[in-house]
Amino acid sequence: MTHTVVGLFDDRDDAQSAMEELIEEGFVKENLDLSNRRLAGPDEDNIVEGEKPGIGDRISNFFNSLFGGDETTARNYTYAAEQAEAILTVHADSDERAELAQEILDRNGAMDIDERSEEIARGAAATGRTTDADTGTKRTIPVVQEDLDVGKRAVQRGGARIRSRIVEKPVEESVRLREEHVTVNRRPVDREVTKGDLENFRPGEMEITERAEVPVVGKRARVVEEVEVGKEVTERDETVRDTVKGTQVDVENLDRSTDVPPDTKAKRARK
Repeated sequence: MTHTVVGLFDDRDDAQSAMEELIEEGFVKENLDLSNRRLAGPDEDNIVEGEKPGIGDRISNFFNSLFGGDETTARNYTYAAEQAEAILTVHADSDERAELAQEILDRNGAMDIDERSEEIARGAAATGRTTDADTGTKRTIPVVQEDLDVGKRAVQRGGARIRSRIVEKPVEESVRLREEHVTVNRRPVDREVTKGDLENFRPGEMEITERAEVPVVGKRARVVEEVEVGKEVTERDETVRDTVKGTQVDVENLDRSTDVPPDTKAKRARK
């Protein structure tokens, strides 16, 4: 269920600070509406000429629709909105988020509507001021001008995923091996016995060992490359184009030389 929280501020900078804190707390900027003494009303492009409501009527209609049948609260907010320099509207998706939004608005200097309404009532009583609804002789048309607030937020555009893994591949190396082999040659001879032959003329035993080389495999690790991962920050200027709305008041002097029937003049005087 969506909840609407409205904060009225005497200082636009306070409203801007509240909006920034709301964004820091996770509120989506599209759900925040900061305006100067003006609330978003119906689409003016779809309204038939001559049927557009005034700024005061739009504010009154907004609070009447917001608070339903609570006419007193709607009237208090309408009076306070006429004094405010900025209006910040927050759309929250739960009771908890709505309460958090209200705390942030209060912390940044939002009006106490009940207290402000009492001040307005006391001031009106002290000065004897009446509204245009009471006298029909005076009405104030506020001139509203929208400002373009350009902010920025970080978005994810891409990146790189770096993985390292162990792979195996077959390798070959050639090595020369040496082997020993015992050979026995017997050859016939015919000669006189020597002294040495006589010394060896006894039983005996001789053993000759054969040796051979076999491959021995060992492994050693070496660093052959380094992959350095980092980020490079660049900045660029971008021009933001949009439209802002403002109130334009055209004053037309009426020709008072036209004769008006007496009964018509009397009716106008009684209004």
